[in-house]
Amino acid sequence: MLVLACAGGPDYKGGIDGDRLDDGPGPSRDGRSSERRAEADAKLAEVKKIVILISGLGSNMEAIVATCQSERWSANVACVIADRPGAAGLQVASLAGVHTEVVDHRTHGSRVVFEQALAEAIDRYRADCVVLAGFMRVLTESFVHRYADRMLNIHPSLLPAFAGLDTHERALAAGVRAHGATVHFVSPVVDAGAIVAQAVVPVRPDDTVESLSARVLAAEHRLFPRVVGWFVAGRLRLVEGRAIVDEALSSDTLTVHA
Repeated sequence: MLVLACAGGPDYKGGIDGDRLDDGPGPSRDGRSSERRAEADAKLAEVKKIVILISGLGSNMEAIVATCQSERWSANVACVIADRPGAAGLQVASLAGVHTEVVDHRTHGSRVVFEQALAEAIDRYRADCVVLAGFMRVLTESFVHRYADRMLNIHPSLLPAFAGLDTHERALAAGVRAHGATVHFVSPVVDAGAIVAQAVVPVRPDDTVESLSARVLAAEHRLFPRVVGWFVAGRLRLVEGRAIVDEALSSDTLTVHA
């Protein structure tokens, strides 16, 4: 299996160790060369391209990039796209060697025009997986359908509980004993897509919004890279509105206890 670093722009092809040809007789060398090039092309075709959308710091993006590199996925984060030029995650991605772009939502005349520009940016990288990592734009139905079976999001609650905003405040106000995060496929209805996996975080009697939020975020950093890794490895797919995970994964891996 060919392993590429998690970096590069739309034309990035990666490198292949040991691809230098041996000196030898002409016909034999040419035969080996053709075989090795064919093998290299086939392996490159297997490499999945990930595009991550952010609006701010993008700490989940950073966790995904780091895990992609350390676990040597057969994938690369082709680009990180922000919807605002001041997003701190752009510098984080650049320092990690990942190509970045900005599609500023404020410079487009309408939501439809903005989403068209965003889709054009994503499609330039031939994305196999689109990841929303703190991307704070509500997407239209047509945009969601365009990437319906390959767009993942993480939400800071145990969905279907506490969909929407202010999840930590609402969890504490409700007096729940467990809170957490959910990775799901994106659907036209916000936070209602097929659930893939969840991280469960116990709520402590002395928890504040800040302390609970910090522990949930730490759990997100473990959960989200795991799920994206499943997807690019072909172990996760969306079938008739349901998230189907490889049977080889035990049910225990679908819940991360923090």
